[in-house]
Amino acid sequence: MKNIMKYKGYWAKIEYSDEDECFFGKIEGLKHSLILFEGETVKELKKDFKDAIDHYLKCCMDANEQPEVQCKGSLNIRLGPELHAEAKIKSEEKNISINEFIKQAVASYIKIC
Repeated sequence: MKNIMKYKGYWAKIEYSDEDECFFGKIEGLKHSLILFEGETVKELKKDFKDAIDHYLKCCMDANEQPEVQCKGSLNIRLGPELHAEAKIKSEEKNISINEFIKQAVASYIKIC
């Protein structure tokens, strides 16, 4: 199981380096920005995580640029022909778009996990 930290709408996977004896993370999903952080303790890790995001947001504000978002709300998925056909049939039965059907399916799955 991966550990996830969240702050101000951003999230990162947390890992541990036995060699360096520290926790570290990277804000995932940014194409143009690299935000890394670390800490020897959980408390240090959380502080560096929040400080890194705050610094990034301040730099964006100072440069009058929009901060990147990790997830834009659209993605391409590969279902395979059979699953694609079944999803399309179910969406037609429900009288909704296949996009709405998949969105509902993902939302439903997230609620039960």
